Amino acid sequence: MHGEYKVPGGKLVAADVEIDEGRLSRVRISGDFFLEPDEALAAVDAALTGRSADEDAAGLAAAVRQALPAGATLLGFSPDSVAIAVRRAVGGASGWDDHDWQLVRTGPQSPLMHMALDEVLAREVGAGRRPPTLRVWDWASSAVIIGSFQSLANEVDPAGAAAHGVEVVRRISGGGAMFVEPGNTITYSLYAPASLVEGLSFAESYAFLDDWVLVALGELGVKAWYQPLNDIATEAGKIAGAAQKRLADGTVLHHVTMAYDIDAAKMLQVLRIGREKLRGKGLASAAKRVDPLRRQTGLPREQVVDAMVATFRGQYGLADSDLSAEEVRRAEDLVRDKFATRAWLERIP
Repeated sequence: MHGEYKVPGGKLVAADVEIDEGRLSRVRISGDFFLEPDEALAAVDAALTGRSADEDAAGLAAAVRQALPAGATLLGFSPDSVAIAVRRAVGGASGWDDHDWQLVRTGPQSPLMHMALDEVLAREVGAGRRPPTLRVWDWASSAVIIGSFQSLANEVDPAGAAAHGVEVVRRISGGGAMFVEPGNTITYSLYAPASLVEGLSFAESYAFLDDWVLVALGELGVKAWYQPLNDIATEAGKIAGAAQKRLADGTVLHHVTMAYDIDAAKMLQVLRIGREKLRGKGLASAAKRVDPLRRQTGLPREQVVDAMVATFRGQYGLADSDLSAEEVRRAEDLVRDKFATRAWLERIP
């Protein structure tokens, strides 16, 4: 069994293992990491050999830590990443390169249609009717998107939203409210099988699924990192927030909203939570909480998006695709029957 784990911002760790009567055997850890002294690697392999094939990552990582000789130096990886690679091997995890990724990049869609497309495409990937897919969104109008478990009344000022023509919608993933405007926002979704995140906790999967974005931002001159649980940040401030939904069959919907530019004054008139967090701090502080990519890169939005897509394509391969007529029809039905209903929007009043 073979499993791999690319440490976000670090190195690749690979695990080759066999299972004999429910125990790990012939364990071999390898990768492009750095480790001193040399004999530490043999100690890691020995520590993992004979352990239960059902042991969780925490237990495996503890065994690796205990086996490391005093003063051992690990660069680009950790005992936790070794444990993840082993769990991915045992669980039959797939790698990015094991899938034929497709790109869906349509014209602007309404906020409600975007919500529906996320659910439809995730289910299509889960059913095997669509390969794993990266979808880049374009917004047809301004919106506030609240998380699946948020209270509508607590998050949104209806008078502010109405005054600015901001539509309020609810998505199927958890997390916080997002304020988006056409031309000021970069949003994308990943639809992937459960095997891609096999062996990873929910928290670990966030950074794993967005590591390519950090590479793309770095190539644009923006040094960014993942700030647990679900933020992408730089020294200048937060630039993005991520959210996930796992379907019953394990299929992963992972989507990210990035601030290319932002109208902080309007945001505070629409979002209640932002107003409470920033009460007494002024709009200058509000702007500092989210530092847009426009200021950090100096590039047009489309150029930033193109660079992100090019990075994904270069790392994992990406074939241009489009929405099928059936996917569009199903999304339109979901808008009518679910996402546009008061019952869904106000399911937590």
